[in-house]
Amino acid sequence: MHIKVDDTVEIITGADAASELRGKVLKVYPEKGKILVEGVAKVYKHVKPSQRNPKGGKLSKEMPIDISNVMLVCTECKARTKTGAKIKEDGSKVRYCKSCNAEIGQLSPAKKK
Repeated sequence: MHIKVDDTVEIITGADAASELRGKVLKVYPEKGKILVEGVAKVYKHVKPSQRNPKGGKLSKEMPIDISNVMLVCTECKARTKTGAKIKEDGSKVRYCKSCNAEIGQLSPAKKK
């Protein structure tokens, strides 16, 4: 999976795409191919009055969206970009931005010899 927790992503399709909304990834669901992005895909859950919530009302929460609906935003060039993976000399694997060639994050640690 090319997107990790705490990455910044931009929505490219769906209801929130028109505003070119960017948000931070809160959680990744690799088995479902979905991610939870802060401030995106908000829905309202209607809650009945209870002892915990005596007034009841509407509760706003984010829902997971498909990973194909977002693109990663590069930390260096601040543009949405495709990512690649390359292996460094010490054997560690890193993600990099294909447009500016900057390293985005580490995928696996260095190999022991």
